[in-house]
Amino acid sequence: MRSNALLRELVAQAKPEGGFPDEVRAKAATCLADFISCAIEAADLPWSRQALAVAAGGNGPCAVIGEAATVGALDAAFANGVRGHGLVREDMHAGSISHMGVVVWPVVLALVAENPDLVADPLEAAIAGYEIGGRVGRALITPDMARRFRPTGLIGPLSGALAGAILLDLDQEKTLNALALAANAFGGLNEWPHSGADDMYFHPGFAARNALTAVKLAALGAKGSDSALDGVAGLFSAFGIPLPTERISLYPNGTFEIMAVFNKEVPACNFAQSPCQVALAAINRVGDGDSVEKIHLSTYNAALNYPGCNYRGPFETPLQAKMSIFFGMAATIARGEIAEANYALLNDAAITDLIDRTTITVSDRLDGAFPARQGAELRVETKRGEVIVELLDDVRSASPELVRQRLADAAATRLGKEQAQQIGLAIENLTKSGASARAVAALEKLCRTGGGERAV
Repeated sequence: MRSNALLRELVAQAKPEGGFPDEVRAKAATCLADFISCAIEAADLPWSRQALAVAAGGNGPCAVIGEAATVGALDAAFANGVRGHGLVREDMHAGSISHMGVVVWPVVLALVAENPDLVADPLEAAIAGYEIGGRVGRALITPDMARRFRPTGLIGPLSGALAGAILLDLDQEKTLNALALAANAFGGLNEWPHSGADDMYFHPGFAARNALTAVKLAALGAKGSDSALDGVAGLFSAFGIPLPTERISLYPNGTFEIMAVFNKEVPACNFAQSPCQVALAAINRVGDGDSVEKIHLSTYNAALNYPGCNYRGPFETPLQAKMSIFFGMAATIARGEIAEANYALLNDAAITDLIDRTTITVSDRLDGAFPARQGAELRVETKRGEVIVELLDDVRSASPELVRQRLADAAATRLGKEQAQQIGLAIENLTKSGASARAVAALEKLCRTGGGERAV
């Protein structure tokens, strides 16, 4: 066997013997619910409308979530990838600093809409997509690399391509070709936090469309380099990252990367999650008539070094605010809640004043625990002299119940109460009776306005 046969080895491991445990399937269903919820809520944001306008030129059977019209699979994957990322509340895999769900689910939904009679289980295909993205991402993505390149744009095509190849039941050679071709479509720069521009929102759309294109090409017989990951000009070499001494493998010791994914409570950057959570706990302990005098956060290096997270303002766009740890904490304290509405208050005097009273430093303890844990410690001094300390050893994930409630609320608002209930039941049924392509295709139709009827 050639020394640079990593991709071939990963393909051979993509379908674990014995399938997937119930809790892993349940996690996948929660991630799917979270993705659909985010996409519906983001439907009217500017980047979502722009992506829809680009996608609307093509005809096909695939839904753009929250709309009546249907489009082709590649266009749907692009538009839904953008929508799923539009709130900055998508699911997160800290080990790869990536959001794989906003690439995997658009690919899966597009393929089942095109092919509702597929035999493969869509949830299991998605789990495999999260797995390869997580394992390769842990080895490939370093904090320094993440400052310049968007991890989701680098890992996403690989995740989406494996999910798509398994869903189409491609043989191992065609699956390898799909992954190799997807490795040629990695991309995404992290310049946007410095300028406040919109590039970020489109990265998952590009990745999902490229992943699906790679799968379709491979299904037609297109060949890719089997050394696309570990060859002399493969992905690791191209980014100057040495291959890990321990061989990358999928599902080692019965572990699953999707179980390391967390669903966000805060509609903001991953690294602002636990800071906002401790900020909310702290402000709830400030006594009546008292107010905040000083704020100090202890965090880890990756959080302060990721583009935009250490920015104090001024804030010109909600995205700048969603990336900023300073803004997220100050807005949470000023408003006493974690909410999407916080990020519209870009020039709020109370938030600006609290940012001026905030300092952030790196804790050796928290830094050493990252990425397995993403903790935060907050010290708040009040004007009456009280000292309040709040500590989280790890970020708190949104519970499955919260994820489903957010989906129910968003779907009821945009699609109607009856359709929202049907969506909720459809997702619950995926966890109870397994997931057929036809069942997920029916769910995909429910995500359209007008009861899933195709627009004329």
